[in-house]
Amino acid sequence: MKIPLFVLGLLNAADAFVAPQKCPSANTHLFMSDRYGVGVNDRARLNIDSGVGSGGAISRRRGDVLDLTEIWEDSSPVIVQGGSLRTWSFANPAIESVQVLLKTEGRPLDADVELWQGPDNTPHKMRVYVEDGALRTFNAVIGTPRGPNTVAIRNIGQLEFPLDAVVRPDRDDGLAAGIASVATRSETIQGGALRTYPFDATVDSVAIILKTDGRPLNARIELLQGPNNNKQVVELYTEDGLDRPFFAIIETPGSGNVVRVVNTAPVEFPLYASVDAYRVGGGGDWADDGLMIGRAF
Repeated sequence: MKIPLFVLGLLNAADAFVAPQKCPSANTHLFMSDRYGVGVNDRARLNIDSGVGSGGAISRRRGDVLDLTEIWEDSSPVIVQGGSLRTWSFANPAIESVQVLLKTEGRPLDADVELWQGPDNTPHKMRVYVEDGALRTFNAVIGTPRGPNTVAIRNIGQLEFPLDAVVRPDRDDGLAAGIASVATRSETIQGGALRTYPFDATVDSVAIILKTDGRPLNARIELLQGPNNNKQVVELYTEDGLDRPFFAIIETPGSGNVVRVVNTAPVEFPLYASVDAYRVGGGGDWADDGLMIGRAF
């Protein structure tokens, strides 16, 4: 059976108007940033805002956030004696971040925490002081992209003040993901400025995220309970606040707790801080996060 020529012409004309299929787009975001919900290329993914967000109350149950007690029970803490140094090496480049937890038996905690990446390269370092290392443990997550990496913890306290340390890889659904799911509101802190965040007595712990747009991050985090009464102080440096954002949980037992974040960098280096309640006692639902708007001085 022969097909007329005019029919073949109509079929060829119809094929010319077929809509082309869409090519699959490639994901160019950094893997580490996608894990934490921190984007790389635009302002929305950075969660950058000029002030504290106006979101409603957090409707999370207590069981949804990672319990720090479970981490200590599932791990084998290493004792770091006063004046000594311990290191943890991670040769696997797939380890994008590690959890660092420190505590004592009720004595003061004074330590230096550093991230080593290659010879004479320290892209991340902290000075940590806690008045009571049993009542307020130190809990943080530091980024370790592009391994191998080594975490070094030096107990700079006296010989009578040992500390227990847990350093382990952070999973995709681990501590950093739990902090990022709670601390969703961000505000800008210019260089040399500070913000204060008073919390209600029902707030048991506070989630903190500090990051930049790729510039160095220099900050000091303080937990105050009364005038000039520092219960916990963290002095922080990161060479790239976007590649290595800082995640932490500060325990706030008792009343009158105030978290103060100071940007110790020059005015050309702003940072973006997210501070919110992580765990609230006295109930199953998060009826109120206890956060008051930070004040600039």
